[in-house]
Amino acid sequence: MRRTTAITVACMTAAALTVTACGRTAENGGSTAGQTGAAVSTGKATGTITVWAMGAEGDNLSKLTKDFETANPGVKVQVTAIPWDAAHDKFTTAITAGKTPDVAMVGTTWMGEFASSDALDPTPAQIDKSAFFEGAQKTTEVNGTSYGIPWYVETRVLFYRTDLAKKAGYDAAPTDWQGLHDMAKAMQTKAGAQYGIGLQAGGEGSWQTVMPFAWSDGADLTKDGGKAYNFDSPQLLKATQYYQSFFTDGISNKSAPATPTTEPDFASGKVPMFISGPWMMSAVEKVGGAGFKDKYNVAPIPAGTAGSSSFVGGSNFVVFKNTKNRDTAWKFVSWLADPKVQAKWYTISTDLPSVKSAWQDPALASDKKLAVFGKQLETAKAPPSFPTWEQAVKGLDTEMEKITKTGEDPATGLKTAQQQADSIGTGL
Repeated sequence: MRRTTAITVACMTAAALTVTACGRTAENGGSTAGQTGAAVSTGKATGTITVWAMGAEGDNLSKLTKDFETANPGVKVQVTAIPWDAAHDKFTTAITAGKTPDVAMVGTTWMGEFASSDALDPTPAQIDKSAFFEGAQKTTEVNGTSYGIPWYVETRVLFYRTDLAKKAGYDAAPTDWQGLHDMAKAMQTKAGAQYGIGLQAGGEGSWQTVMPFAWSDGADLTKDGGKAYNFDSPQLLKATQYYQSFFTDGISNKSAPATPTTEPDFASGKVPMFISGPWMMSAVEKVGGAGFKDKYNVAPIPAGTAGSSSFVGGSNFVVFKNTKNRDTAWKFVSWLADPKVQAKWYTISTDLPSVKSAWQDPALASDKKLAVFGKQLETAKAPPSFPTWEQAVKGLDTEMEKITKTGEDPATGLKTAQQQADSIGTGL
């Protein structure tokens, strides 16, 4: 759903900085733990900056930047929209050639790679890191140094049909692992569902559905002081065994089509539960038709021994070290973190704010379902910012497919994924 609530954007004034830059070294791609970016001047922004942004965000960003230009007369923000499928190669080519934009939207899993290439400017002290959801802020950090800000966030929660849950004997969502398994089974036996819950049967990105359970049981994807991958931990093994049980018990479809049919299956009741992000609210309501929003609800990921956790994703905004207008670049990024600006961006894009206080805006606070996502974000976690993350996690996704579809022993699969990750290394 697109909100049209009008929000007045306050004029941006940059705060003075009191911390100067720490020296950079050649180790770890020029990154030293605890770096702080050089001070940014006070006063209005001036000059021109170039900005790259991907997908729908790239298409819509100019609607927001006009407010920054109005607040800073004479400033020009030049936005270039880039397709997601071409973005990574475009960035790496630009970094190699030394022709990066001043500012850019960057996927969270690219941060380690770009920071280790010494392409990113460390975050100045003016930006209050505590203003962001902790898990989102962690996505900006590489070797203890923050680069940029978390711009928008998303997390995953449980979607479930409340009307069918009542037929299955449930008035509320499950709160623990056993409760989820039991309720999903009851959706089949008592509410007529073909499958109790839709879970991804391995393949690309399946780790994002498995890890919320693992994190909820205290798992850590790193070991040796954060210097190595940790795919075969006892916590991840326990979560993977639990995840596998939905497929071996016939509660989830191990032969689900490669192209998801989540919305129609949810609307028809064929699969009345699934785990996904906030974008699915408008998607299922569109397919379900009038009144469907009253037939479902969302709930936090059922808790393990360490509580409820989930995956935090989204995109960050960074400043490249090659910028010719660093002050204005950082003033723009700082402005993007203003709670009022974050709330207005939500009305334009429906991207969820990374700044916690922005969730108090009426555009978000009035939506009870959205509040569940906000609560989940308080404990949501991100994968490690290793430059090789996307390469290493492919092995985990591959093994998860064997575990869900062919019944591979989870311990064997995770050991294989660990061996592959060890051979790849962290890239740091």
